Amino acid sequence: MTNLPSLQTETIWAILNEEIDDATVNRLVWYYLGYRYDSSNEQWNTTEVPQEWRDEYPEPPDFINSRPATVKLTRSIPPENKQLLKEQLGFKGYKIGEFGPRQTRRATAANWLLSYMQQNSGKF
Repeated sequence: MTNLPSLQTETIWAILNEEIDDATVNRLVWYYLGYRYDSSNEQWNTTEVPQEWRDEYPEPPDFINSRPATVKLTRSIPPENKQLLKEQLGFKGYKIGEFGPRQTRRATAANWLLSYMQQNSGKF
């Protein structure tokens, strides 16, 4: 999973503005959840993935197309970080009629990544 954009606010905005493709959004979340692909044996290494994710998703889920995975991602954001997109970035949300489940799931991924940044600030 090389060539991922660095985790910074510009990347979060690029997710929200659909400047980063869905596959890369998934790969970013997978990476920060701890999923690593071992190309030598063509399997996912999940030793760094939290147990509650590893048990349910031994292979990383498609957060853009899987409602259950996105619900789990939402629930894993600490309550104090649920509004980070609005509080830290001033994100006003999408306009009615201009978004669907895909954009909502991208926003969830962006918020989860921003929460990860908040919890791990200084570790980049």
